[in-house]
Amino acid sequence: MDVTRAPAGILSRLDPWAPPIALMVVIFVLSAQPDLSTGLGVWDLVGRKIVHMSEYGLLCGLWWRALRTVVPERTALAFAVLVSLAYAGSDEVHQVFVHGRHGALVDVGIDAVGIAVASLVVARRAC
Repeated sequence: MDVTRAPAGILSRLDPWAPPIALMVVIFVLSAQPDLSTGLGVWDLVGRKIVHMSEYGLLCGLWWRALRTVVPERTALAFAVLVSLAYAGSDEVHQVFVHGRHGALVDVGIDAVGIAVASLVVARRAC
């Protein structure tokens, strides 16, 4: 047996779970940066809010993809929404402890818009 290769069973079980966890790590690392400003003024603000909505919409979709392997699709969607919203809230709490950053409830609302759009897309197409 080649010890450099993981058994196919392990990889197939990790496959749906790795992307949402990896995205959560990326979000955490970006939230730990003291300043993400590009110096583009209002365009920077608008761009970051669009990215917020998009990344949390993607997170919801990725969690749905993973969770539907263990529960029915509608239940998976509900859990995906809850996990994504909880992470959005915890991300803002995390930013309170980062020098140069602050947590904002409005950002959770912006994230929730992305989550809602993703959940509506998933519900229309799959559930």
